[in-house]
Amino acid sequence: MSGILLVEDDSNDILFIQRAFRRSKLENLIQVVRDGDQAFAYLSGEGDYANRNVYPLPSMILLDLKLPRRSGLEVLEWLKNQPVLKRIPVVILTSSKENIDVDRAYDIGVNSYLLKPVSYNALNEMIDTLNTFWLKLNCYPSIASA
Repeated sequence: MSGILLVEDDSNDILFIQRAFRRSKLENLIQVVRDGDQAFAYLSGEGDYANRNVYPLPSMILLDLKLPRRSGLEVLEWLKNQPVLKRIPVVILTSSKENIDVDRAYDIGVNSYLLKPVSYNALNEMIDTLNTFWLKLNCYPSIASA
């Protein structure tokens, strides 16, 4: 397993999520990009992200919805239309609980839609649950390298 791609623009959220991953002993498994364009480049293996030894395709993507340049829904829609990438599980991790966002994400093909916890303890519990389900129990489809 190559790890998790976190697509998040909020520096505080990145810090707290990274801390929660470290607490769960998963710190070496997370790569971070801060906007929709960087997510496209990373997943396409373009530009700064061309070296797949340094920037491997992730086993799972944690995706915020409210991103600069391209929204999380735009990233999700593009991803689900890429033959090589469409099987990568995507978990939306956002503060938006708007029905229109939830429904659209599932219509496009998101695997899970989670609200960002407001407390650090709740975030730790969420990361532990993600670890258990997605990283330990889940069977992954094959994903060819781009």
